[in-house]
Amino acid sequence: MAWHSLFARNLFIRPNADELMGFEPDFTVISLPSFKADPARDGTHSETFILVNLGRRIVLIGGTGYAGEIKKSIFTALNYLLPAQSVFPMHCSANTDVDGSDVALFFGLSGTGKTTLSADPSRRLIGDDEHGWSDRGVFNFEGGCYAKTIRIRKDSEPEIYAATESFGTILENVVFDPRTRVPDYDSDEKTENTRAAYPVDLIPNAIPNGMGSHPHNVLFLSADAYGVMPPVARLDDDQMRHYFLSGYTAKVAGTERGVTEPEPIFSTCFAAPFLVLPPERYADMLIERVKRHHVDVWMLNTGWVGGPYGVGERMSIAHTRAIVRAVLNGDLRGVNTHVDPIFGLHIPNRVPGVPREVLDTRDSWPDPEEYDRQAAKLRGMFEENINDIGKSASSAG
Repeated sequence: MAWHSLFARNLFIRPNADELMGFEPDFTVISLPSFKADPARDGTHSETFILVNLGRRIVLIGGTGYAGEIKKSIFTALNYLLPAQSVFPMHCSANTDVDGSDVALFFGLSGTGKTTLSADPSRRLIGDDEHGWSDRGVFNFEGGCYAKTIRIRKDSEPEIYAATESFGTILENVVFDPRTRVPDYDSDEKTENTRAAYPVDLIPNAIPNGMGSHPHNVLFLSADAYGVMPPVARLDDDQMRHYFLSGYTAKVAGTERGVTEPEPIFSTCFAAPFLVLPPERYADMLIERVKRHHVDVWMLNTGWVGGPYGVGERMSIAHTRAIVRAVLNGDLRGVNTHVDPIFGLHIPNRVPGVPREVLDTRDSWPDPEEYDRQAAKLRGMFEENINDIGKSASSAG
């Protein structure tokens, strides 16, 4: 499809005229949305397939028009190729301060704020989704951004909103008025997963070469629909490994067909569908780099506070931005903390611009004992998931 070709041009790094002279591709991606698999004959799970042949360096995509599969198939290949070159491939966004010395990485699944929080007008964007961490620093795999647009607002996400209105941007799954051609970003008629695909240079403060130094801070983002994870906690080495391997967020009622209550989503290393090597290999690469470069690691809940979905409230983006600002400014170093009784996480007692009742997760619930029950339930889900990862790693070994 023509728009798939434009998507590839927007999202992959665009070679200049000199680089195109004598250019030979390392991988070929063939996307055939109308061609469907026959599960009985082809051994697939459905009519949709994404086949990556690392030996022949060919990707075949069929049975789906979702453009994200085009870029994610190459991310999958990079997850196999780069560790052998001492590069840690990461499903994260990245930004830095104005002079380029204070890089931050944001890991998170769809809908957790990865793109939104990295597109900060006071900082410079390195990239919004896929990066490598080498001995020289962090670099973007892509030349574009793939931002969720569901319920986007000009006042809260001005840079991304402006990009959606720019020439050449692709709006995917977005409902629009056929007469006026005005998009309805509040509509989830087609899917909650509405997207804008645009070149990264549409973000005014993006770094053209997509490169940065070693990070000072790594943030794990989770949209916890159970409302029991703290808005912010600093992680020690064991917790970092645990929550990186967990890759947690949650679906809520209404975001997916058939989901009527919160449902946990665990995506190993925040990138389960795209991992080729054992998960522990990627976790080891993260921990080694964090220790070597003295990086602080944090977990943020961008989901619900004061109760679960339907009872509590969604964490305001203003409060989340205030937490991120405090982390990056170093305001939380040395701040007194209290320990969450269920998860053992150290939660700061004070964050500039964030009310105390928002930070104290348990006390923000109308019934603290109900918090204990819900938190213990979620902790059990975490432990069961980690055990399953260990079993899979053992069988693979």
